[in-house]
Amino acid sequence: MSTSPLRILLITPPLTQLNTPYPATAYIKGFLSGRGYQVAQADLGLELVLKLFSQAGLSQVFTEIEAGSFELSNNARRMLRLKNSYLSTIGPVVRFLQNKDNTLAPRICHSRFLPEASRFDNVADLEAAFGTMGLTDQARHLATLYLEDLGDLIKETVGPQFGFSRYAEKLAMSATTFDELHEALQAPPNLLDRMLQELLDELLVRTEPNVVGFTVPFPGNLYGALRLAGRIKQLSPNTHTLMGGGYPNTELRQIREPRFFDYIDFLTLDDGEGPWLRLLEWLGEEKEGQPESVYRHAELAGASLPLTNSIVVGEAVDMLQQAQHDCIRERTNISKPLPLPFQRTFLRNAAGEVEYINQPFPDIPHPEVGTPDYSDLPLSEYLSVIEVLNPMHRLWSDGRWNKLTVAHGCYWKRCSFCDVTLDYISRYETAPSALLVDRIEQIIAQTGQTGFHFVDEAAPPLALRDLAIELLKRRVSITWWGNIRFEKTFSPDLCRLLAASGCIAVSGGLEVASDRLLALMEKGVTIAQVARVTDGFTQAGIMVHAYLMYGFPTETAQETVDSLEVVRQLFAAGIVQSGYWHRFSMTAHSPVGKNPAKYQVAAVGPEPGPFAWNDLWHDDPTGANHEQFGAGLAKALYNYLHGVALHEPLSFWFDFRVPKPTVPRQLVQQALQEPTKPDFAKQNQRLFWLGNAPELRQENGKKGPRAVLTFYEQAEDFEVSVPATVGPWLHTLLTDLTADYDTKVLLKDAARTFPTGHSFERFLESAAWLLLREKGLLVL
Repeated sequence: MSTSPLRILLITPPLTQLNTPYPATAYIKGFLSGRGYQVAQADLGLELVLKLFSQAGLSQVFTEIEAGSFELSNNARRMLRLKNSYLSTIGPVVRFLQNKDNTLAPRICHSRFLPEASRFDNVADLEAAFGTMGLTDQARHLATLYLEDLGDLIKETVGPQFGFSRYAEKLAMSATTFDELHEALQAPPNLLDRMLQELLDELLVRTEPNVVGFTVPFPGNLYGALRLAGRIKQLSPNTHTLMGGGYPNTELRQIREPRFFDYIDFLTLDDGEGPWLRLLEWLGEEKEGQPESVYRHAELAGASLPLTNSIVVGEAVDMLQQAQHDCIRERTNISKPLPLPFQRTFLRNAAGEVEYINQPFPDIPHPEVGTPDYSDLPLSEYLSVIEVLNPMHRLWSDGRWNKLTVAHGCYWKRCSFCDVTLDYISRYETAPSALLVDRIEQIIAQTGQTGFHFVDEAAPPLALRDLAIELLKRRVSITWWGNIRFEKTFSPDLCRLLAASGCIAVSGGLEVASDRLLALMEKGVTIAQVARVTDGFTQAGIMVHAYLMYGFPTETAQETVDSLEVVRQLFAAGIVQSGYWHRFSMTAHSPVGKNPAKYQVAAVGPEPGPFAWNDLWHDDPTGANHEQFGAGLAKALYNYLHGVALHEPLSFWFDFRVPKPTVPRQLVQQALQEPTKPDFAKQNQRLFWLGNAPELRQENGKKGPRAVLTFYEQAEDFEVSVPATVGPWLHTLLTDLTADYDTKVLLKDAARTFPTGHSFERFLESAAWLLLREKGLLVL
């Protein structure tokens, strides 16, 4: 247990989600707090949005626009004329989106309460989308459009980098050099930058950190993180700054750019727990061993620490880092530099060069990472928004979800388009289901929220099975959703078990709906298998979202059209309710990026530079002109998920000639009609009963004595009649299954105790057994 005097601050820079915290800081805080460190966290993305979208914040926006020399569009000029309407409505709208004033919904929907700009031009038929009773949802969608209108105005004028989920994203995407980012960071701060700095200044006064860590999950978080880190270096050059997250893990694995380290002292890769632990142990030794030595060395070296000149600050930081190396050498009487005890960490060394240090420390096992800690995040301040009328996108943007990981990495890790060579995919580890439910209960106690988003790359089916059983056993009621693979292990019975444990939705990769391309991708699934699995989830009442891909290497126009036909059939069958098309992107860490020739494509750039490198340009000489299909595929899918035009010819969606589909029009239906394995062939599978223990009584019927079992369930009561000698056996079996979830009763175990004189195989085909199977008797 650490007793370090270090004070740690973890920051999520703008912007990730408006509706719920990004979980990275909560994960690291939970881990480090468990090791005895003093940790605070803040979501400055949320805080910036709340500061900006307030009456005071918008007043500053309008004042600066009016005083500036911006070339305004007609839409922006209209919004300026509606300034008073925006100023009077912004406070109530934000409170409504925070679920603090739901009575505003009727005014938003029916009274022209909101000023409307270009985002309202193509408002869908809200009654068709939400129904006549869904006033709150309609209002939430309209209020979201209102905020996006204001975001467009800000982006056009005082904050060109602004975006609700893509803040300054283009500065970081495929940025092989640091030049454009460096230029933007050296420019005078705009209004949004100044607001962000004000928030940071207040935060630093409150927390007085020695160490500040930034999570950068997406390209859109990088600019804000570096702006904030630069401010920290101005105000407190001795404060150490760290960065980690999804963006560095994929984009910055080969960084050689020393200017980046004017802002960030330590850049860590992959899971943060191990690198943070090593860095803090080292920093704690420095602070405890010679608390003033580093700063004294810098002073003797002539380093000045001004508050405003970032170039001089950079020089000072170099001197401080040199001083740190000097201190270690003096204290240990070693004439040459001591190897730093770091793990997966980049830094700028005393020679001014970027150095990567990865000492052979073991990774922190998944069961030991601790419980995410959401304390000191303002959970009641997040905004529930509805951006697009897509049921799965709604889950991503609406509602407060606690985020948790069932397993580390991906158990499949073969998909050729995925970054399977990186640690967050390749290192697969599980945690016991009892430990996961312990964490779930701790998070519920802390947050008061029972919604969970399992953020695995692909949650393993057997781990989900065990988690569901543990939740049911302990009567922990949650609502959850997550990402899976459409693999055959997800039987209809497993889907029903997951639904009983609180699962409401799953998302999974169908990708290109072509068996040839699925095999080339090494997805490990077929179209027929996907159809049966999605049907199982749908029948269990679980919404299914399909990730779809076009433009995979060698994909022909015929295969693209055939994929759309399969997607049409899935929606027409009602077994997929949501989807999204992604254009294939070749990344440096995927099998395609590692070996493009195997997939008959050629990498044509960009050349690796000193900064980011991940997204690769490529030529696909044998494939179709992929770009021209994007708009038609998106339009078709949008209509399919609303149940519209499902029987139009596929050529209807494109403004150029496309081939007719060659996929059989009954492909999906035929897959659904394939016979399933009878229960008698499942002897080694486990019985699980979702219902309550029944009552048993004996009756004399026309055909002799019968046993009647009465079941009392949530929605209805029902009875099952069986032969008199079978009744006590069935009653005992179901009562035992209800009373003890830990006892695994296999079907063959039940067969051994089945009353003599009766055929167990025939019983498994009886009306009584089939009724029980329908009502919740599962074979897993």
